[in-house]
Amino acid sequence: MVKFSKELEAQLIPEWKEAFVNYRQLKKHIKRIKLTRVSKQSQAPEESFGRSVFDSFRFIKNKFRYSDNNNLQDIIQVRRKTTEESEEVYETELAQLFSAEDEVQVFFAKLDGELNKVNQFYKKQETEFVERGEMLKKQLNILLDLKQILSDRRKKNPSLKPSNTGVFPRSPGQDSNYSESNDDNSEVSLMDEVISTLERNGLSFVNSAMRVKTKKKGKPHMAIRIDIPATTPTAVTSMLWEDLVNSPMKPGYGGEFINKRKIQCAEKMIRSAFVELYKGLGLLKTYSSLNMVAFTKILKKFDKVSCQKASANYLKEVKRSHFISSDKVVRLMDEVESIFTKHFANNDRKRAMKFLRPQQPKASHMVTFLVGLCTGCSVSLFCVYVILAHMCGIFSPSTEPAYMDIVYPVSSVFALLSLHLFMYGCNLYMWKSTRINHNFIFEFSPSTALKHRDAFLMCTTLMTTVFGAMVIHLLLRAGGFSPGQVDAIPGIIFLFFVGLLICPFDIFYRPTRFCFIRVVRNIACSPFYKVLLVDFFMADQLTSQIPLLRHLETTGCHIFARVFKSHHPDACHSGRLYIEIPYLISFLPYWWRAMQCARRWFDDSDVNHLANMGKYVSAMVAAGARVTYSRQDNHLWFAIVLITSVVATVYQLYWDFVKDWGFFNPKSKNPLLRDDLILKNKSIYYMSMALNVVLRVAWVETIVHLKVGPVQTRLLDFLLASLEVIRRGHWNFYRLENEHLNNVGRYRAVKAVPLPFRDIDSDS
Repeated sequence: MVKFSKELEAQLIPEWKEAFVNYRQLKKHIKRIKLTRVSKQSQAPEESFGRSVFDSFRFIKNKFRYSDNNNLQDIIQVRRKTTEESEEVYETELAQLFSAEDEVQVFFAKLDGELNKVNQFYKKQETEFVERGEMLKKQLNILLDLKQILSDRRKKNPSLKPSNTGVFPRSPGQDSNYSESNDDNSEVSLMDEVISTLERNGLSFVNSAMRVKTKKKGKPHMAIRIDIPATTPTAVTSMLWEDLVNSPMKPGYGGEFINKRKIQCAEKMIRSAFVELYKGLGLLKTYSSLNMVAFTKILKKFDKVSCQKASANYLKEVKRSHFISSDKVVRLMDEVESIFTKHFANNDRKRAMKFLRPQQPKASHMVTFLVGLCTGCSVSLFCVYVILAHMCGIFSPSTEPAYMDIVYPVSSVFALLSLHLFMYGCNLYMWKSTRINHNFIFEFSPSTALKHRDAFLMCTTLMTTVFGAMVIHLLLRAGGFSPGQVDAIPGIIFLFFVGLLICPFDIFYRPTRFCFIRVVRNIACSPFYKVLLVDFFMADQLTSQIPLLRHLETTGCHIFARVFKSHHPDACHSGRLYIEIPYLISFLPYWWRAMQCARRWFDDSDVNHLANMGKYVSAMVAAGARVTYSRQDNHLWFAIVLITSVVATVYQLYWDFVKDWGFFNPKSKNPLLRDDLILKNKSIYYMSMALNVVLRVAWVETIVHLKVGPVQTRLLDFLLASLEVIRRGHWNFYRLENEHLNNVGRYRAVKAVPLPFRDIDSDS
């Protein structure tokens, strides 16, 4: 049977952990009470000589008195008091039976504190969710009124195309069909309709009269300014409303200020906000029930230790407390279900529940079986490949250069990618084991997000396919097939996986594949997209995969040279393209990450983002210096590489430990670490810091220029690239641990969805 403390630990909301009743601490106090009573009972025989003959009668009298359910208030009295801040708190007064026991007094003082903490947190969250619900209902009313306006407009003008249906749907070319007076009256009447619709939703207008501007053909030009009354701070306007009534119409443009696309976008945002609200209400309901069970369990334990039914009175007060007696959350959940079913699911409750209560996919044993099968196959194929390569003399001086130029880049790409997937699978497993809510942090859907078994399956499937292709490649070479035909196999495998990545069919983790493509698109267009955590997290992964990107460039070059005959294969290793491409590839991931920092600084006005950008700029300089030194081996470039690399490494280590991991807090109770640690063993953190330092300085090998053969050089480069991938996977865990603890500190358990209608300053 699982202990309740472990069950509570497994079921509580990680981000609200500190707000839950501290069951373990209360349990420790009960153990102290038990030990105190045992010690007193052991001393009782020594004091028996000084007792009166009437003590036994008093004992029987007290026993019957405090075991009587009608007199429980004589043992424990729980009183409600109101503080100066108008907050209701609970205080327990003990009868004489317990007043002499200090441990009992301490226990009930702690219990009162936990009850007050739970009540206050519940009230705060309940108030926030109720206010959020009222705002969402207002947003929905505005959206429905706007949709009604467009629908009525479409009915009045059936000749209008749906794409042009808007508040100002006519283009200048349609002016010939209407007189100027009809145009003016139509727009004025429509604007009056919009104004009355907005005013019904609590919006008032300042200078609501139209400011008329004249265009070329004398057509009036309108602009209206919306103002929010100070008495209704929850009243909202919108970016859409800015387009509707604040922005003047451009000359020569019909002005689709509110069209179908914008309505759909606003509807999607409001729908997502309702889903998150419902999720938050469900979490608050779970919070209430788990705390009630915890209070019940701990009071029963106290009764057992004290041999009294003293907790019944306290338990009644717990049941009357706000976090149990309030029904606002349940009523709001029912209201959200009704609204969502009516407006977002066409009155189909089953469909609505798929959005509001998505089913968690069950772990399949088939995935585990396939992981084991693919692992065994990949190991076997690798052994077969090693034996065949030795028998065919594939690494002999006569065959080695051509073979390594063709096979090595493709195999390295897939090997590094598989290693990264393996490390990500390890991250997923550790995040799940330590209850780090990575899906919430990355804003992934729990129903489609990868599990650690899925990541391992992708890794092993990839390597099994690649090792199989390499074995077939060797067998065909040994069978006498022409090198031109055989050497196309690595390119075919590469193109197959690229095609699988962009495959539109719902096979092989399509949501994950499309999410990856979307994130890569955001990274490539970094300054022009708002940067989310998953975007810069993935961009950090790319900074550790520069060797993979260079192998991709070599693979693509050979494919175009051998398949499409665009150029000679030797051009992939010499010439101007060969000289310039490594610089571009070495700079690109750092450039993307630097642009993300610039965009975040632009959005948040936080100087730390500029400092972070400086880290990536220093890494770009160091990477460029190392590429140049690999071609110009002299003392000047050696000194430049050494200085730039040391500066970049120190910069990166500082940012890793202080900013990304949150370590080196001078006020922390844990030396060189932070106050909150998820892993119980502190030595793991110190070893991780040392390992990160060692792996960060692995670049030293690139400037040593060891005297080894070409094959050994390639293998050494692959080893260093693998170590960087391992370092990144190791970094990932602590980076997300720090992010999770920040969410816990702010009690963020629900995603804040931006709403389409927001406050604006009338003066602006």
